Amino acid sequence: MAEHSATGQVVTRIAPSPTGEMHIGTARTALFNWLYARGRGGKFLLRIEDTDRARSTPEATEAILRGLDWLGLDHDEAPYSQHARAARHAEVAREMLAKGQAYKCFATQEEIQAFRDAARAAGNSTLYRSPWRDADPATHPDGPYVIRVKAPQSGETVIDDQVQGRVTIRNDQLDDMVILRSDGSPTYMLAVVVDDHDMGVTHVIRGDDHLNNAARQMTIYAAMGWPLPVYAHIPLIFGPDGKKLSKRHGATGVAEYRDMGYPAAGMRNYLARLGWAHGDDEFFTDDQAQAWFDLDGINKAPARFDFKKLANICGQHIAAMSDAALLQDLDAFLAATGAGQLTCPQRNAMSQAMPSLKERAKTYPELLEKAHFCLTSRPIVPDEKAAAALDDVSRGILLELTPQLQTASWTRDALEALVGEVAQAHETKLGKLAGPLRAALAGRTVSPSVFDMMLVLGRAETIARLEDATG
Repeated sequence: MAEHSATGQVVTRIAPSPTGEMHIGTARTALFNWLYARGRGGKFLLRIEDTDRARSTPEATEAILRGLDWLGLDHDEAPYSQHARAARHAEVAREMLAKGQAYKCFATQEEIQAFRDAARAAGNSTLYRSPWRDADPATHPDGPYVIRVKAPQSGETVIDDQVQGRVTIRNDQLDDMVILRSDGSPTYMLAVVVDDHDMGVTHVIRGDDHLNNAARQMTIYAAMGWPLPVYAHIPLIFGPDGKKLSKRHGATGVAEYRDMGYPAAGMRNYLARLGWAHGDDEFFTDDQAQAWFDLDGINKAPARFDFKKLANICGQHIAAMSDAALLQDLDAFLAATGAGQLTCPQRNAMSQAMPSLKERAKTYPELLEKAHFCLTSRPIVPDEKAAAALDDVSRGILLELTPQLQTASWTRDALEALVGEVAQAHETKLGKLAGPLRAALAGRTVSPSVFDMMLVLGRAETIARLEDATG
C-alpha cells in the first residue's frame, strides 16, 4: 500500500472502469492527474474499478493499459484492482457498524418502493429514511440486511473544491446510502473511499459528474476519522456543438486517435489545453506542462473538443520532433495499425527525406503519404490527378530536361537553376514544371519540393523515373 499523505508527498490516481475502450475524457483526467503528480515529485497511481463483474472485461482493462502506455502516462506501483479488495471494503463497513457510524437496515425493496410512492403522492422528498436507523438491536429480525451509513441529517456539508470553489450541500438532501449489500458485497461508494484512503491519495482530480458523490463520500471519511483528500472536479468535454462529446462528433476512444496517426506528444499537449490554460501558451513540451500545471488554471466551464486545433498542435509536434524519434513513432504506428513495417532501404530513404517531410504533416498517415516518393519503387504509377499533369507538352519538356541532369551538379541550387532555365526556354514558369515533375517522381500531386525529392532519390533514380514517365 502507498503511504498516506503524512509523508507530505502528492499522490493522485486515475480510476477507470474496464467496460470498453478508454474514452478521451478519461484520458484527459488521467493526464491532469499525471501532470499534477509529476510536476511535484509525487505518485500517480492506477486503480481498475472492476467491481461491476458483468460489464468489466480483461480486454477492456488491457485497452486502458494500452491507452495510458500510448499516451506516455506512466503510473507508479502495480495497478490496483478494486474487486480484489472487496474483503477490505467489507471490513471497513463492519468497523463503521461497530463504531455506531452505520446501521443494519432490514427494509425490503417493496417497503422502500412503498415509502417512495407514498412520499411522492404526498408531495414529500422521496429520499429514503429507514426506520431501522435508530432501532434497538434487540428488535432486529433474523433476516437479510444491508449496512447503511448514518449521514448527518441537519446542517451542511461543504466541499472546498479547487475548481468549482466552495460547494455547499444541505445535509437533509443526503441519504443513508448503502455501503454493504445484503450478499456482503461492498458498494462502489464505499470502495472508492476505502481505496483512495488506503492508496494514500491526497488529491482526487476527477470529472465534475462526481461532485455530488463527494458530499456522500465525505460521510465515510468523517465516520472513519480519515483526512479528506483535496477535491478538484474538472468540467466534462463537449463536442463543437456544445453537447457532451459522443460518437456523433467523431472519434471518442483513445485507440481511435492512435490509429488515425496523431502523435502522442501532440495529443498530450492538446488534451492539457482542454479546460486548462497557462497564459496564452498553446504549444508546449511535457516538461513545460509538468512545471506549469496547477489546479487553479482549470476552467469551470466545459471544454470544447476542436479537431482543427488538435491537428494544428499535432502538426507542430511532428515538425519539432527529432528525425530518429519520428521514425520510432512511425514504427509503433505501423505496428499498432497492423500495417507492414518499413524495410531497411525505406527507413534510410525516410531518414534522408525527413527534414522535408515533417513540415506541415499533421498525422503519421499524412507523413507517409508525403513520403510515398521514397517508399515506392519503379515503375511509378501516377494517380489520376498526377497523370493529368503529364500531358504531351509536359512530357516533351521533361524529355529535354533529362539528358541535362546527367551532367548537372547535384545540389539544390544547381538543380533549381537548371529546371528554371528549361522552363524559361519554353516560355513557362518554373512552377508550371513542378506538377509534371512531381507526377514523374512521386506519382502524386502533393509531395515535398521536387528538388528535395531529387536530392533524396539521387541522380540515377531521378533520371530513371523521368525516362519512365517520358518513354
